[in-house]
Amino acid sequence: MESNGTVGKHGLEGDPDLQFLLVGGELIKIRSSAWKKIRFFKLQEDCKTLWYESHNVFRRKQTFSIDDIDSVRMGRQSEGLNKHTQSSVEDQCFSIIFKGRKKNLDLMAANGEEAKQWVNGLDKIMSNMLNLSRQQKSEHWIINCMRKADKNEDNKMTLKELKHFLRQVNIEVDDTYAAEIFKKCDESNSGTLEGSEIKHFYDLLTYREEIDVIYGNYARTDGQMSSRDLLNFLLTEQREEVSMEDALKLIEKHEVDETAKQKKRMSKDGFLMYMHHEEGSILNPAHKPVYQDMHQPLNHYYISSSHNTYLMADQLKGPSSTEAYIKALMKSCRCVELDCWDGANGEPVIYHGYTLTSKVLFRDVIKAIKDFAFKTSDYPVILSLENHCTVDQQKLMAHHLISILADALVSKPLGNTMPTNFPSPEELKGKFLIKGKRLNKLDAALNNNVVEEDTVSEEDEAADCKENGQKAKSKKSKIKLAKELSNVVIYCKSVHFNGFEHAKEMQAFYEMSSFKESKAVNLAQTSATPYIHHNMDKLSRIYPAGSRTDSSNYNPVPMWNVGCQIVALNFQTPSKEMHINQGRFLPNGACGYILKPEFQRSPSSQFDPSALSKGPWLKKKTFNVMVISAQQLPKINKDKQKSIVDPLVRMEIYGVPADNASKETHYIDNNGFNPMWNEKFTFDIHVPELAMLRFVVEDYDAASHNDLIGQYCLPLTSVQNGYRHVPLLTKRGDVICSAGLFVHLMLIDAP
Repeated sequence: MESNGTVGKHGLEGDPDLQFLLVGGELIKIRSSAWKKIRFFKLQEDCKTLWYESHNVFRRKQTFSIDDIDSVRMGRQSEGLNKHTQSSVEDQCFSIIFKGRKKNLDLMAANGEEAKQWVNGLDKIMSNMLNLSRQQKSEHWIINCMRKADKNEDNKMTLKELKHFLRQVNIEVDDTYAAEIFKKCDESNSGTLEGSEIKHFYDLLTYREEIDVIYGNYARTDGQMSSRDLLNFLLTEQREEVSMEDALKLIEKHEVDETAKQKKRMSKDGFLMYMHHEEGSILNPAHKPVYQDMHQPLNHYYISSSHNTYLMADQLKGPSSTEAYIKALMKSCRCVELDCWDGANGEPVIYHGYTLTSKVLFRDVIKAIKDFAFKTSDYPVILSLENHCTVDQQKLMAHHLISILADALVSKPLGNTMPTNFPSPEELKGKFLIKGKRLNKLDAALNNNVVEEDTVSEEDEAADCKENGQKAKSKKSKIKLAKELSNVVIYCKSVHFNGFEHAKEMQAFYEMSSFKESKAVNLAQTSATPYIHHNMDKLSRIYPAGSRTDSSNYNPVPMWNVGCQIVALNFQTPSKEMHINQGRFLPNGACGYILKPEFQRSPSSQFDPSALSKGPWLKKKTFNVMVISAQQLPKINKDKQKSIVDPLVRMEIYGVPADNASKETHYIDNNGFNPMWNEKFTFDIHVPELAMLRFVVEDYDAASHNDLIGQYCLPLTSVQNGYRHVPLLTKRGDVICSAGLFVHLMLIDAP
């Protein structure tokens, strides 16, 4: 069978960095100050797998796929390298960060030049893999599986190897059917498949009947689609506002057959390419970059927010880590939490107080935040401080914030006059805002009124944690606040919530409250309209109940429905709620800010999500979904040779209570490769601007819980009509390379 190194090399043939990786070399693997060992690393010929020697008796040779790498960081940018190496070797160090929970690989090269070559080479291959279209990805996936099945590596496949291959691609076939395909392809009657026979076999496997039917309906020009046929398809089926010029551009971009391209036609292969590209995806390409108005006041946006950001696992004994901050920020989280306590040697630390979670230095966390805050989004980051420190250590906290964040820290109001409203995300690009207690009003600071240390009530969340299930204390505990720390709190001053009337009359716009989830849910149910109006000129932060010691999450949608901006979730816990959060912030450049609908920003609005009166929010729609098929669903139980999935698809709508719904297909026995459902569903939508759509693919199990195969979530307003491919993500939110759903969608005005 032919080798498939072309996938990783694609466009990199002869690249010196790639050649360097293929030759390989020695690197020092670092686990601790004492554990530093030389290991040989090398990129395999397939350009998709990294191999290294291991001294583990059971695993002499270790490999991992380039697909498993999340990022490669140059320098001492991981917690391990920071702790276990000297700053003098900064340019020799780099880290490989994996997706999911796999530990980082901390490495040191012989010199800075070699480290740079490793990082550049890996970066190039990773971006190459990323840029492959789904069609190419599925091809390399299948050819790769064929090669694995070719046990004796003679470039021929026997019937036995064929069966092994079918199991690899997640298809159960009985012996007679397997023999049938084999016979059909074995034109030379040699008892093996080779060369063109394998290609024929591959074509039989990748045949997409449903795409054939769609193509056949519109290909009216000598069996192909003319530009007019394609335009007809785009207008009729895809409901796109396009012209002949757009149709010609698509042919130019996706057609693979040069003869067809010259005739300005689209062949079936070109059509398949187009359907697999982002134009054929469920997510509207116009919503992928930042497309919303970013000049509105900060409180007019939903802000992607994390709770107890320092934790990697649960709330009681899990590790605290700077890595957790980096992971959250790289997912465009724009509000992170810092739980600050007195540490040894006068240095404040971050951990979950009164528990066994490990501690991490405040200074190290601020450095990590400074380095990674704006890698994926330029928009401002809010540091939510929960301060339990003594005055001396608070002064040091203020010193670290000012010295490390420097000009990026907002330490006085923008402009020279007392503000009456928040600045916009656009004005705050590249800036850090501190949320915490403040000793005086903001106008006092502008008038240079000097303030001395004084006591303030503790943060509401801190008090909740301390109660730890006991009856609330009548008197809130007080802490002494250093003026240096008070002075860096500008637009996000924490205050206790005493009702909407009190807030309206007594609180300035920059004075914000934090609400425990149960309190927020209660307010959202009983006082939705006042809550929405409160959020029109102030910020609200919601946090999970202290009883969620397992770091589980609550549903953020009811909080967004009443305009709450900072709905903090446990980012470290993969869950349905995190999928919804990832979907909410998927459009608008995934920048961590989403503009709230007009009816949550307009002072005249009387919107109540639970009692839908007439108003600009009520835009009744009918949402028709046809689940057609799926492609290449991964095996769930990879250890069991014979395990093949029995997939079903569920569609869930999350929005105002009247829109919440869930519908699912039947399950299909033993086919993860190309199951077909062709099932139709209808949803009635009342407030589309608040509706989230989530697809869930599960492996049906009659005896126990169904296992998650993949999921994808996005706002209903970002869905494209027509025939669309839906990518699938893992429970942790990483893309499953070649898997996907194929659906037909139509969101239309209700009669």
